[in-house]
Amino acid sequence: MKGKKILSAICMVVFALLFSGNSNFVHAQSSSLQKEAEANKLIEEFDNPSTPGGALMVIRDGKVIYEKSFGMVNLTHNIPFEINSPTNIGSTTKQFTAMGIALLEEKGQISIDDDIRKYIPELPDLGDTIRLRHLMSHTSGYREYINSLLMSGRQMGDIIRLEEVIPLIQHQPALQNKPGESYNYNNTGFVLLAMVIERVTGEAYPDWMKKNIFLPLGMTRTQVRTNPGQIIPGNAQGYIKTPENNYIEAMDIPASMGAGGIYSTLIDLEKWINNFYNPVLGNPSLIQKLQTPFILNDGDTMNYAYGLIIGNLNGLKMVEHGGADIAHRSMLMMFPDIEGAVITQSNNSNFPGHISRKLAEIFFADVMTIKKEGEEQAVKAGEFVYDVEKFDELAGRYELEVAPGFVLEFRREEDKLLTQATGQAEVEVFASSDSTFYLKVVEASVTFHRNEEGKVDHITLHQNGNHRANRILEPAWIPTEEEINMYTGRYFSNELEAFYTVALNDDGNLVLQHRRMDDLPLKAESTDLFTPAPSIG
Repeated sequence: MKGKKILSAICMVVFALLFSGNSNFVHAQSSSLQKEAEANKLIEEFDNPSTPGGALMVIRDGKVIYEKSFGMVNLTHNIPFEINSPTNIGSTTKQFTAMGIALLEEKGQISIDDDIRKYIPELPDLGDTIRLRHLMSHTSGYREYINSLLMSGRQMGDIIRLEEVIPLIQHQPALQNKPGESYNYNNTGFVLLAMVIERVTGEAYPDWMKKNIFLPLGMTRTQVRTNPGQIIPGNAQGYIKTPENNYIEAMDIPASMGAGGIYSTLIDLEKWINNFYNPVLGNPSLIQKLQTPFILNDGDTMNYAYGLIIGNLNGLKMVEHGGADIAHRSMLMMFPDIEGAVITQSNNSNFPGHISRKLAEIFFADVMTIKKEGEEQAVKAGEFVYDVEKFDELAGRYELEVAPGFVLEFRREEDKLLTQATGQAEVEVFASSDSTFYLKVVEASVTFHRNEEGKVDHITLHQNGNHRANRILEPAWIPTEEEINMYTGRYFSNELEAFYTVALNDDGNLVLQHRRMDDLPLKAESTDLFTPAPSIG
């Protein structure tokens, strides 16, 4: 009896310490559970057995503090997503290719100041020397090879070989910009960098990456997918949603090696991130070099480094890069000041790009500066209620400073907020505050800025960097019927080796036709300049 009383007294002391005397413990536990609940809420719509899903991981002080898998990795075979499911990381691949180049430079085998034609002499001389650093910084002036293939009539479902990239460049008549002059994100440069690794080492890019990067870091479930048909055990099948709200399987972007195509897991990517904080592969100076922004010819410092974007989130330094294949979505964000990171992966093309930032704001809020009351509420609630009629004041056309002629147009269609970039499809945007909006289809967002008079005069596009676009106040050119007819006819592109027809549709508007494309409505911007028009509905 006496022993029972002693035991009871000990238990009372323990409980008192835990739940009354040590309120900090209770608060920390409650706070942690609240954060997990907020994080779980972000992916509720994807956390069911009939939806493609994904996996999330949050790291702080070098340790995993939150991880969750949700939804399905394969709908056909009813296989759930797991933390260790290999997933296509898309353009998050670029930092791995950059590491490969940095390691070769560290060994003295190459220099990033080398002319690309030193390694790929069959590339044309377009009048300016294109160096490896121009390829790594998206300032080479080469065209985006994926856009060129699509404009020539190729489809994403076609078998496209990596060897087709060089002929595309050989047909390019001139550079889009002088090397190092301006930033123009494209995949071409990183595909060429993968070729450089192969030609310098004499090994296939996938084999060299495995031997020199993946295995030394213990990334045993990471590999390069050389073509969309290659079998990767347990991999996440990509899915897109049809207009009828049905999921269908999607293949990977072909011929993307170097720019994309790596399959990895959250567990392996955690090892990659830890190497930035405690280097095993590459010395500290190399790791720092990977995070050193490039400098343009005019002396301006970019926020793009070696396959990584350098910026901040609510005042906390952030090193990041996302990826979007046809269906897969990926984001890897590092926060060096707290040895933290957020990783999100999904095989669902509808997975929102803002979730990674929301996770960071949930778990790192104590070291962030939330500037606006509306933004703080959005962080806590994981959502933002927006009066869509306010968007009418923001709607309009904005031209990127770094790419004259590239216009982002915003409009409202009842409750839908829409944007369309020159040459791209129209997509929906979603409000995260009265002045910030994000896209779900890619990792991108837009901030609208007001001048001293309170008028919105420019925006910042946050996609692989921060890019200013100024409002175009003058209306698009409205040609007469006679002027419209002048443009109809059949055209041949020597560069793309493709025929096009410009014709009038039943409404009397110009459309661009190709035998392997749907008719593309054209909108007149100015004399001899037409861009794809938004499709209503």
